Amino acid sequence: MNELDFYTLYVVFYEMMGMLFWILIALVIFGIGGFILALTREGGLQSRRLILSEILGLLGGFMALFIMAKVTISGFSDAGGPVDWLLVGLIWGGGLVGVTILSYAIMGMLNILNDSQRQKA
Repeated sequence: MNELDFYTLYVVFYEMMGMLFWILIALVIFGIGGFILALTREGGLQSRRLILSEILGLLGGFMALFIMAKVTISGFSDAGGPVDWLLVGLIWGGGLVGVTILSYAIMGMLNILNDSQRQKA
């Protein structure tokens, strides 16, 4: 394989994860869209919501490691060299960032819905 293209990545990830791949893609799209919507509607970041999202993100990092262990059918004892441990760290970081953004977006959307309900009443 001389070059890496998106179709190759798609096939590899879909082969490993199956339908979980599409669920994760939907969560990414919803998370980014909701995060942008919450930022534009509120005019900036809300510090209390961001801190709570970061705490949930820590748990999301560990959840990403759990999903990785289940999908690859291997454990952490199989990580041999420094590159393997770097990949484990990157997966944990990806889970941390992803769950932080997704939880901030969900809390922002709930806040927007609550504000619209209060305005109607």
